[in-house]
Amino acid sequence: MARMKFLCDADRCIECNACVTACKNEHEVPWGINRRRVVTINDGKPGERSISMACMHCTDAPCAAVCPVNCFYTTADAVVLHSKDLCIGCGYCFYACPFGAPQYPKVGNFGSRGKMDKCTYCAGGPEADGSKEEYAKYGANRLAEGKLPLCAEMCSTKSLLAGDGEIIAQIYKERVMKRGYGSGAWGWKTAYREAIES
Repeated sequence: MARMKFLCDADRCIECNACVTACKNEHEVPWGINRRRVVTINDGKPGERSISMACMHCTDAPCAAVCPVNCFYTTADAVVLHSKDLCIGCGYCFYACPFGAPQYPKVGNFGSRGKMDKCTYCAGGPEADGSKEEYAKYGANRLAEGKLPLCAEMCSTKSLLAGDGEIIAQIYKERVMKRGYGSGAWGWKTAYREAIES
């Protein structure tokens, strides 16, 4: 079975936010929550880079390691999901995540912010695939339909890649060899504990 991964090629991202919009629309994510966001480093200066960020579905997910109720689980495709029925909204996962992926759905005092929300890699949740309950809590389950996450499919420059980790790594290697340099496969080593060898 494929090991699903994300990769954002910072040399291609143009900060258009199509990935953010696609995610919000596909999953009807409430206002104020962004499962995916675009961050720009050195904005307006030489060396400026934009990076599309979300849950990277880490190999050894720190969010799962700190969760006191074990609401995080990893699917056969290595997608890290969580159960909103088990989540108590403590926020430990938010502080443990190097990508800032888990978020509270509401602003307010502790206990009133709700249960955590995060990128699902368009793989739904623990409810039955395609059910109304699954969609209401987690959004569309594109993986069950044989599709990739919509954020990556909507990326006009193909900066954001999603799919089998070996294929993604090969695409990135070919890009680096063709252009003669690479600013790095942002987040890859942190999330997956491996480097892309060229």
